[in-house]
Amino acid sequence: MLPGNAMTTMIAGIDKERLSALAAREARRFVATRPRSKAALDRGAGVYLDGVPLHWMKDWPMPHLPVVQRARGARIMDIDGYGIDDFCLGDTGSMFGHSPEPVARAIRHQARRGLTYMLPSEDALEAGRLLTERFGAFRWQIATTATDANRFALRVARAVTGRPKVLVFNGCYHGTVDDIFVTLDQGRTVNRPGLMGQVADLSAVAVCCEFNDLAGVEAALAQGDVAAILTEPVMTNSCMVLPDPLFHAGLRTLASQYGALLIMDETHTISSGMGGYTAVHGLQPDIFVVGKCVAGGMPTAVWGLSDAVAVRYAQADAARPAGHSGMGTTLSANPMQFACLRATLSEVMTDEAYARMEKRAKRLARGLDAAIKAHGAPWHVVRVGARVEFICAPGPLRNGAEAALAHQHEVEAAVHVALLNRGCLIAPFHNMMLISPATRKRQIDRLIAAFDEVLTHLFA
Repeated sequence: MLPGNAMTTMIAGIDKERLSALAAREARRFVATRPRSKAALDRGAGVYLDGVPLHWMKDWPMPHLPVVQRARGARIMDIDGYGIDDFCLGDTGSMFGHSPEPVARAIRHQARRGLTYMLPSEDALEAGRLLTERFGAFRWQIATTATDANRFALRVARAVTGRPKVLVFNGCYHGTVDDIFVTLDQGRTVNRPGLMGQVADLSAVAVCCEFNDLAGVEAALAQGDVAAILTEPVMTNSCMVLPDPLFHAGLRTLASQYGALLIMDETHTISSGMGGYTAVHGLQPDIFVVGKCVAGGMPTAVWGLSDAVAVRYAQADAARPAGHSGMGTTLSANPMQFACLRATLSEVMTDEAYARMEKRAKRLARGLDAAIKAHGAPWHVVRVGARVEFICAPGPLRNGAEAALAHQHEVEAAVHVALLNRGCLIAPFHNMMLISPATRKRQIDRLIAAFDEVLTHLFA
């Protein structure tokens, strides 16, 4: 126990004055070294709402955004002339590197043959075979984003079960599907605070449980109104939470017992290895979803039904009145997506690539962990395949409530800017770092050295 009011002067083990001094110093350094980016934004960003083309860009903690000139492999160059080692990789969208050559080649080839025509191509047929080879025997559909894929999967689940609710986990993220934006308030499912324009009570269509709490899941399923459990294999987009050893087997058993479908969203955990966490750990979902990097950075997602669910879907589809199904978007399953999907699955997403990513992610995790221990920081490191996170709190974490408490936004913002000033970019929403097949050992060592230097300033 710290004496007197010392507890209030510390955050994540750091003296608050020392943290504030670092944050101010690094902000000044960033502004001083990015004058061209600042001038370009001042000239051209005002036409966008809040000065950014996507409001998520406001979540970067820098005083202003760097303006990117080009990206290749695991490197970004900004218009101020700085080369940046990219460990964010488009928040997984470019997990296999920026513009992998087979994908770039496929784009050039398809661009001469048409961009969209709502009919299949030979690439579409080959991509279907490759999807099954990589991810398992599912009946596939193509979407533009994983948000869409999850939304459509939930429609199928409700149609075949006749039930209204989806079970999700506190702190989860499955894109911007309305139904999942719920949280637990003293054991009750309520809308998450801060939602823009949300007028519906989402507890009518969703029930929230804590990750790793099988008893809570069973209690929710026992009500008989849950169509599907929608989960990531590992909680991401928060402070990363690993599943207990028997958690996924328990979910499968409970879903089957109570007549709910199990949907596995692998959009972030595709970092786990070939076929994602599902294949690596032998999971058995009824519906499989993956997006982001599956087509090498071209906006693409896929969702697939098991054979048994596909039969039930066909029955429900045949029995419904004529009219709109509520699923699908005009530009989904376009030939450019299939060209990139085929190139990624056949030439980029390989066993060799994953082996390289795994080996180098281990190197990064070991280096970050060693720096944390050397400085006596009350932090920890978590890794899932090529995905590595440092968490500014002791661990391991077991659920979303603990993950929310472990977030230290003030600390994370200062560390992120300090790392970028040292040439290393990590994800803005949390402390996620990805290793791509193009990431070099020297880039990893530069990140470890930069992290150690920042901790020296914080914990000296």
